[in-house]
Amino acid sequence: MPLKKYGVLKGKAIGGKRETEASSPHFQIHMAAGDVQYRIAVNVKSQLSPSELLFLVDDDFQHSITASLPEFPIGFTPLRSQPGGQALDFIRGNLFNRLDMRLLPPNLPGPNNDLSDQIEHYVARAITEPDALIYAFGERWGPEEGVPDKIFGFTPGNGIHDIHMNQGNTPRFKSDDGVWQDGGLLFAFPGSRQWVGVFLAFQSQAWHTDDRTGHASPDVPNPGPGPQPSPTEPDHLVRIVGALVNPIGPAPEQETVTLLNASPESIDLTGWKIADRLKKTHTLSGVINHGATFVVTLPQTVQLGNKGGIITLLNNKGLKVDGVSYTAQQAKQEGWTIVF
Repeated sequence: MPLKKYGVLKGKAIGGKRETEASSPHFQIHMAAGDVQYRIAVNVKSQLSPSELLFLVDDDFQHSITASLPEFPIGFTPLRSQPGGQALDFIRGNLFNRLDMRLLPPNLPGPNNDLSDQIEHYVARAITEPDALIYAFGERWGPEEGVPDKIFGFTPGNGIHDIHMNQGNTPRFKSDDGVWQDGGLLFAFPGSRQWVGVFLAFQSQAWHTDDRTGHASPDVPNPGPGPQPSPTEPDHLVRIVGALVNPIGPAPEQETVTLLNASPESIDLTGWKIADRLKKTHTLSGVINHGATFVVTLPQTVQLGNKGGIITLLNNKGLKVDGVSYTAQQAKQEGWTIVF
């Protein structure tokens, strides 16, 4: 079943510790949210082979989700696992391009050469900068009354784990699958107006999952391990290259999305769909030649809001082909097409 206590913890980093000897090592973050202390357990190695995790550190993270996070109270906030809110979904939320993920070992001698080093760098900065905050997405455990935390010793034990992708699992961990419940770390550095996103996934996880259960899709029989799509996956055959989100004139406006066929073959778009941030869809038709563009005019039922949003392209089996996000700042200029 999906995670039982999914949400986001907003707080201040006050310590960090790497595990090197455990069979399933974590990088441990000590956080304070007011008078309450938490431990954030971040996996840096998989229990399954191959053991190296996929990771992405985006030190210029720009996504519409960051606009609402500063309004959250300090502490843990439960999140509904549904589109249109603040819950994370690596596939449906268009947080990043899976091709940008890399593999790193959990711990190696020397500086800046392993996954723990990457996490430790931003945790140390978050401790040093007085106004920096961490938003940790995952599943809460505790409070464990009368039980001291096993890493940092505070009482009661309390924390967040599953700070990674939580869908598309192998049968051993299939019970944890769900949609809109992925884990991750967002670092806010207000002094430099910077957001940093840290996203982790296991190589054994699938990147096309059922919209209801989060289980690996049967329509992709041989998914590729890691970030590189296999020949059976439709990723990036057609790309979303532009969107007119804020047309000139009063609402209702005529919004458009521009597609590019990046493949060497012509593609029949019959039954394909474009989805907005609320999963409202518009069904396509027609053929797009290889190397050609295709401008889609959206009906009023599919809305690209001026306050930021996401746009997703699905094939006729409902599998994600491409997805982009944009911010309110990008949508600010009336009449201009946002280029992705």
